[in-house]
Amino acid sequence: MASSPGTSGRHLLPLIDRYVLRQLLVALLALTGGAVALIWLTQSLHFVSMIVQHGLSLRVFLQLTSLMLPSFVAVILPITTFLVVLFTYQRMSGDRELTVMRAAGLSPLELARPGMICGVTSVVLCYVLTLWLAPVSYHAFHRYEFQIRNQMAAFLLQDGVFTKVSGDMTVYVRSRDANGLLHGVLVEDDRDPDAHTTILAERGTIVTVNDKPRVVLYNGSREEIDRHTGRLNVLTFGRNTIDLASSRQNNHEERDAAEMPLHELFHPNPAEVSERDRGKFAVEGWHRLTAPLTVLSFAMIGLVAVLRGAFSRHGNITRPMTAILTVVGLQALTLMLQNLAGRNLALVPLIWAVALLPSLICAALLFAEQWTGTSRQAKQSS
Repeated sequence: MASSPGTSGRHLLPLIDRYVLRQLLVALLALTGGAVALIWLTQSLHFVSMIVQHGLSLRVFLQLTSLMLPSFVAVILPITTFLVVLFTYQRMSGDRELTVMRAAGLSPLELARPGMICGVTSVVLCYVLTLWLAPVSYHAFHRYEFQIRNQMAAFLLQDGVFTKVSGDMTVYVRSRDANGLLHGVLVEDDRDPDAHTTILAERGTIVTVNDKPRVVLYNGSREEIDRHTGRLNVLTFGRNTIDLASSRQNNHEERDAAEMPLHELFHPNPAEVSERDRGKFAVEGWHRLTAPLTVLSFAMIGLVAVLRGAFSRHGNITRPMTAILTVVGLQALTLMLQNLAGRNLALVPLIWAVALLPSLICAALLFAEQWTGTSRQAKQSS
């Protein structure tokens, strides 16, 4: 015959591989999509109060929360890949499909090949997410959230309502006309802990300078209590400009490690990251490089749990439970090593070991007998 059974000249993979791989990918898409939707729903509840308080639309809410989806997928994909590989092969074992495949002469490597392809596909997708898409989307999310909290709130001042523009500033407006002119303005400014200030003005208007909201006040007074003398200092003014952004949030460059690109994590700007925190940023960079490799390790653990050992007619819950507990243990060990490596970078190689060694050990358990048998046959034939 020109081709072996189950193969076709038009396809790179044998028919059996395509059959199993199709089940794996469809299940992976469904499970990952459902898990991400559930996580998105629970996490988005934290932003409902902010959206309602600022009177923003549903479109803004969806835009803000959708920017977190790449981070959710990157976190959940190793677990969903493991579960899909484990339970798809477990179902095939229960339906005697694996028994038929073994009887047809398929080797352990050929049986495991669709699961390994699924794992490698998830590894590539994870690298795209962790190295590029997740940091970019989280950076956009961070900036968007900043605009909502510090800019849009300033333009949504309501008549006769004390509006908390930021965590340390409250603004009251008696009335607001159609042209946006404010009348009867009171500003409680607590950004300086040693100088709480109250500002009263007859009228004012809101302007934007360098993406920061400011209010220009006319004909008012600034009252401030001197903490050292206890005296009340009153300053009258004809015109005064106040920055409505919080002093702790008025700098867009104060970024989180999750939104930094990889090269900045290993070589952070000294003006942004202190010497004490550089280890934590470096560990975040190593985590982005090693986390996708755990996908293949988890998939290999699922394959070992099903393909290694004798078939049980009544099913075997011990091996799947052992695989699940092993993955949970590896996840806990990884988190522990990340916390420790943040204080001692000499432990970074252990993070690589936890990511790589399980896949190598599982490959040895699955394929060692086949490889040694092949080598023996080659020696005997020679």
